[in-house]
Amino acid sequence: MTQHHPEQTPRRPLYTPEERKRRDESPWTLVQAILAPLQFVVFLVSLYFVLRYLATGEGALIASISIVVKTLILYAIMVTGAIWEKVVFGHYLFARAFFWEDVFSMLVLSLHTAYLFVLFTGFVDTYTQMLIALAAYAAYVINAAQFLIKLRAARLQGRYDAADGTLAEAVE
Repeated sequence: MTQHHPEQTPRRPLYTPEERKRRDESPWTLVQAILAPLQFVVFLVSLYFVLRYLATGEGALIASISIVVKTLILYAIMVTGAIWEKVVFGHYLFARAFFWEDVFSMLVLSLHTAYLFVLFTGFVDTYTQMLIALAAYAAYVINAAQFLIKLRAARLQGRYDAADGTLAEAVE
């Protein structure tokens, strides 16, 4: 009987050659490449305003506006990301390669939407609204890290495939 060690078990590639080709040819890949860093910059600016409000009690309006802008960009990246997944993998969401990232994205989306709900209904006070935004932002950071890990895995797979000769073109 042969023992299998985890490092000896072949890992399923993130992209098949056909999926990689569709990814590279899709205009939605560029859209995602633009929206992701834009969202991160907006997040950093908004985080500053939220933390400033929580520390000083000042700047509630600018903090709220920044959270709404961040949320709108999140919605845009989620919709275009779903279209991207449909083009590349044939599913609008929860494709095998990004299943857990998409699951966590639903939490991120829910928390951002909860913020909008409490903002526009006044259901809770401004301080509590900002705490909900912080929870949404913490989830966003985790989700962004998930996607960065997948991006790195895709680049490594491209290098491996090129070195192995199993893929004619490597994508950097």
